[in-house]
Amino acid sequence: MRYIPNTSEDRQAMLNSLGYEKIEDLFQDIPEQVRKAAVFDVGQGMSEYELKKHVRALAEKNQTVDQCISFMGAGAYDHFIPSFVDQLLLRSEFYTAYTPYQPEISQGTLQAIFEYQSLICELTGMDASNASVYDGATATAEAANMAVAATRRNKILYSKGLHPEYAQTLKTYCWSQGFEVEEVDLEQGITSAGQAEEKLNKKDAACLIVQYPNFYGCVEDLEELAKKVQAQKALLIAVVTEPVALGILKSPGELGADIVAGEAQGFGNHIAFGGPYLGFLAANEKQIRRLPGRIVGKTRDVDGKVGYVLTLQAREQHIRREKASSNICSNQALCALAATMTMSALGKEGLREMAETNLQKAHYAYRQLTSLPQVKAVYPGQAFFNEFVIELPKPAGEVIEELRKEGIWPGVNLSVICEDLNKCLLVCVTELRTKDEIDRLAERLGGVL
Repeated sequence: MRYIPNTSEDRQAMLNSLGYEKIEDLFQDIPEQVRKAAVFDVGQGMSEYELKKHVRALAEKNQTVDQCISFMGAGAYDHFIPSFVDQLLLRSEFYTAYTPYQPEISQGTLQAIFEYQSLICELTGMDASNASVYDGATATAEAANMAVAATRRNKILYSKGLHPEYAQTLKTYCWSQGFEVEEVDLEQGITSAGQAEEKLNKKDAACLIVQYPNFYGCVEDLEELAKKVQAQKALLIAVVTEPVALGILKSPGELGADIVAGEAQGFGNHIAFGGPYLGFLAANEKQIRRLPGRIVGKTRDVDGKVGYVLTLQAREQHIRREKASSNICSNQALCALAATMTMSALGKEGLREMAETNLQKAHYAYRQLTSLPQVKAVYPGQAFFNEFVIELPKPAGEVIEELRKEGIWPGVNLSVICEDLNKCLLVCVTELRTKDEIDRLAERLGGVL
């Protein structure tokens, strides 16, 4: 049933059992001035048909990537999703976001998570992965917690190239635990190796967090940073918000990262107005036991049959929260399954081809846009994957508003990050954008300017 109707007699019976006279009494803990201000004018009641029609009309006011030409990225990426993914997710045995609480009787779910973990390890070059976490931002904060536990140092260094919303989440976690957080500046779009080394030389930093590719699209030199970080017995945490990039870039593990955190939305999960997404978290062998959340292992039972179990888990992680190392005790299993199916369908060669297509189209768009007389590349000469920053002769917000009228979303206005960047646009090009669409963006942008 779509509705579970309660009669007035039902409601009164429930209130009587609670010891209340009217429904308003349930909200007495909310200050009176707040309750008085909360006036919800929702109009008269509607029939089911009228309500469906009304809600549909409201939903149609939203503009989705299917109704426009989108060049937006910044942590949420419009990639192709094979049709079978959404269909298989509807199967009743999969249709939950949670790991079962009596896990060993749910072998299918555990096997799916085990396959997900294996693919994340392949992708990141790490030795172990957990069963996913809430999203990329919380995965980053959890990675910082791991570094503090491993080094017994309370300072977190992070690159200014880290996604600003990830940085905000990181600061919130660290504030609650009394950790110090310090930013490392950028030089020509990538993390300043000199400043990072200077801050690391104080020997009080637990880790350096670097996004790869970073928020502005530039590909960081993780190998050089790893040497500087590990020379001071700290950990390098690589954050990946665009996992498709790892189809063509060297893996963070190969370049020396100790922990890899990030967002796997780009595989099989729709942009969906910001969620639900899934964060991935993987580590090298030294840090395996510090991984928060659930880890699925593969074993054999007494009869020699293959079985899947939760492994390397401290009980307090789930039942004694005051002793837990993290609040992560569940995972985004449904989103992780979508990512697993998509990565499996692509395979190694398919992922590489997808990444190459992103790279080629983004670089074509870069050439087309920067050839416009009034458009400048902000980080010329820096390697990038499928995102880059351009500077316009007028505020980016004005340009976006003009192009939106023509069904084009040209990118992300970076003034939301910093007022000094109010003329800068972060442009993302995935495999779904065609040559004609890129040419149209360049033509219309030139017209607006």
